[in-house]
Amino acid sequence: MNSAHPPFDPGIFGPDAIILKGLTGLNWRLKDYEARGGYQALKKILADRIAPDAVIAEVKKSALRGRGGAGFPAGLKWSFMPRQYAGPKYLVCNSDEGEPGTFKDRDILRYNPHTVIEGMLIAAYATGATAGYNYIHGEIWEIYERFEEAIAEARAAGYLGRNVLGSGLSFELYAHHGWGAYICGEETGLLESMEGKKGQPRFKPPFPASYGLYGRPTTVNNTETFAAVPWIIANGGQAYLELGRPNNGGTKIFSISGHVERPGNYELRLGTPFAKLLEMAGGVRGGRKLKAVIPGGSSAPVVPGEMMLATDLDYDSVAKAGSMLGSGAVIVIDETTCMVRALERLSYFYYEESCGQCTPCREGTGWMYRIVHRIETGKGRQGDLDLLYDVADNIMGRTICALGDAAALPVRSFVAHFRDEFQYHIEHGRCQVGSPAAREMAA
Repeated sequence: MNSAHPPFDPGIFGPDAIILKGLTGLNWRLKDYEARGGYQALKKILADRIAPDAVIAEVKKSALRGRGGAGFPAGLKWSFMPRQYAGPKYLVCNSDEGEPGTFKDRDILRYNPHTVIEGMLIAAYATGATAGYNYIHGEIWEIYERFEEAIAEARAAGYLGRNVLGSGLSFELYAHHGWGAYICGEETGLLESMEGKKGQPRFKPPFPASYGLYGRPTTVNNTETFAAVPWIIANGGQAYLELGRPNNGGTKIFSISGHVERPGNYELRLGTPFAKLLEMAGGVRGGRKLKAVIPGGSSAPVVPGEMMLATDLDYDSVAKAGSMLGSGAVIVIDETTCMVRALERLSYFYYEESCGQCTPCREGTGWMYRIVHRIETGKGRQGDLDLLYDVADNIMGRTICALGDAAALPVRSFVAHFRDEFQYHIEHGRCQVGSPAAREMAA
């Protein structure tokens, strides 16, 4: 498998990297991880018999927020697991990573899988979970195989199974692959899929902490969230918090793609200016002008380029700019892009990926795609933009899971910020980008 993933320059990850620090593409094995100080955080907890509540308190202090997209405080989520529950409790790592533009979790599992295993062991100790599962996107099969190898190494070394390192802690970990369905990135849809059922989200409440996998208390966290935990325990929650900003502790891996010279994963402190990330990625491709940015994966509202250049990359700052940090998938769009065509592609994705369980989402995503497609193909009608808004408004907040909102938010933001392009399509039956007027504006 090593030959399939050649070494890379670790400097791309940024000077403050903690999850991707020191990786070469060839040093992912257990012996390499231990040489970097791996599993010392777990050993510290077990040797010092640190109370589970104290572990959770340290994670709360760190202000580690869920790195999968929602940004919910990880320590608070762990605290929801019932303490006195007599039966089995479960831990699930969400490595489904189906959000377009996101490709960080697969690199964590490819180059540093043992940090995820250690993070899950620490979470299991804190929450009382006895078994864990890593649900891995089915279309990255070689990553699944690598994680299986890492599990086998950890088990052989005594880190997994009964009586871990003679401490009395028992925890078993398994890999579980999905089939590439976007909806299974939603935590309850993921749980349904793991149980062998159709991957459709559940009504909440009850929440997974009280009724999760197989009806048992379950905590679900993202890959990057678990990967940050060993550093927090080894160095302290306060130190992790100080890497970022208040309410936005630590580092974040940003998957930057689109019209940049050096797309890839960059691990930076939360609060780093977007302009710095863009500079590290080599700037806009071909020296063109920045037009817009989708800062948190395709479901995040688009932000005009000038506004984004004045925005820092943390949950609160991006929210103030009218979008979401989400998964940290930063999609850069240059001046040559037709925003109508871009939205058509996004709308088609959500139309295809809707599980169909909720009528507003099942019907509304189709309506939005067909209207945008009509505009893009030169058949737009006066009133289509108001109709798009109306359909989006009738989806948002009316579905079991957030896919409906994920489909509606791009539509609303694209039309709000680039309405002139949509109107030009409707009035002229063709794209404004590349027209004499557009070239004059760019000049």
